[in-house]
Amino acid sequence: MDTQLILALVIGLALLIFLILKTKIHAFLALIISAIAIGIMAGLGTDGTVAAISAGFGGTLGNIGIIIGFGVMLGQIFQMSGAAERMARTFLKIFGKGKEEWALALTGFIVSIPIFCDSGFVILAPLARAISRASKKSMVSLGVALASGLVVTHSIVPPTPGPLGVAGIFDVDIGLFILIGIAVSIPIVIAMTIYAKWLGKQIYQLPEGTDGWHRPPYQEPDYSLLDEEPEKELPSAFVSFAPLLLPILLILMNTVFKALELTTGVFEVIIFLGNPIVAVALGLILAIYTLALRTPRQELLDEMEVGIRSAGIIVFVTGGGGALGRVLQDSGIGNEIANALVKTSIPLFLLPFLVATLVRFAQGSGTVAMLTSAGISAPIIAQAGGSMMLGAFAACIGSLFFSYFNDSFYWVTTRLMGIRETKEQIRVWSVTTTIGWAVGFVVLIVLSFIL
Repeated sequence: MDTQLILALVIGLALLIFLILKTKIHAFLALIISAIAIGIMAGLGTDGTVAAISAGFGGTLGNIGIIIGFGVMLGQIFQMSGAAERMARTFLKIFGKGKEEWALALTGFIVSIPIFCDSGFVILAPLARAISRASKKSMVSLGVALASGLVVTHSIVPPTPGPLGVAGIFDVDIGLFILIGIAVSIPIVIAMTIYAKWLGKQIYQLPEGTDGWHRPPYQEPDYSLLDEEPEKELPSAFVSFAPLLLPILLILMNTVFKALELTTGVFEVIIFLGNPIVAVALGLILAIYTLALRTPRQELLDEMEVGIRSAGIIVFVTGGGGALGRVLQDSGIGNEIANALVKTSIPLFLLPFLVATLVRFAQGSGTVAMLTSAGISAPIIAQAGGSMMLGAFAACIGSLFFSYFNDSFYWVTTRLMGIRETKEQIRVWSVTTTIGWAVGFVVLIVLSFIL
């Protein structure tokens, strides 16, 4: 194993943790400083390090930055128009009081099969916030439950690109992989949601005002606001949910038509409209001309600008996480760890699991981790006569391990839930994903007796 690369990783991550926990340096600057240190120590050179940082920052924000901007403006319109309150009332009426976390976890579970979890969380976070405001349930328990459902199917169930690529590399039947993947995901989401419910009592945080948060003493959920008639006339449930459902439906159609290779004529138009950026933009436009139809122009613009201001820090910190991840990827640290692991004599199904786990920890991206693991371990498992299906799931589940600073979804979830302290961010999201990873490992052991 290349000692220089491992030393660069250890020193760089230690520096990052020190800067965030012990200095006045902002998390965004700390991420960039650590990325520079790791890149130079790992041998990328000054030009290579800067190029990797630029590519990682731009690549991450190219995928999610615009969506975050549109999403927070959409959330602001939901709040201003009363649509958020209507959604909360409808949601609780359908699923029943006291089951909000399970309802959100199920929503995320379904939504993230065709949609990237980052986009899904940005789109659905206003719903969780509305439920928190109306029921006095902690935004932490609701947000973590939603994010758990999103991240698990995003990591395990095709047609999300990562699992789809893993299934292709391992050459397994896609339909069967989807069916087993859904079954595998269920106990993982259940465990993460149980933790979310417990955590919401430890970190009791409620929305306040347009984009603020407050932490009163913990209280049991209060549904009296939902039982009372609203003081003002609220938009209908259909009009309230339409700006959320439209982008979800378009993105789903985009994914399905691409998978079926229907890319000509009217399908080409729908695929374009289902691009996440275009789809969320259309949802925002729909909200403007339905929910905010009677709102004066300047008042509406002022409200949306409030949302944009709150998005700034989320965008920059998310981009900083992407920059660090790209430096770790380009430096070859992840591949170095993976190749060293291949040389050990461990059970076949553990190989892709451990490779994905270590690559995930080293460079942040779950998709890169599972695809790297699949590329390295699939030929070995095939040659040794092991179960390719089991190996594929091992690569996907291993990629859930300990989401932290170099994972963009870490920043999207914690910031949109209003969690700013690093120790709390780790409790809220890093520990949650590690619980999913650990339960997934148990599921893998059970699968090893079946497949």
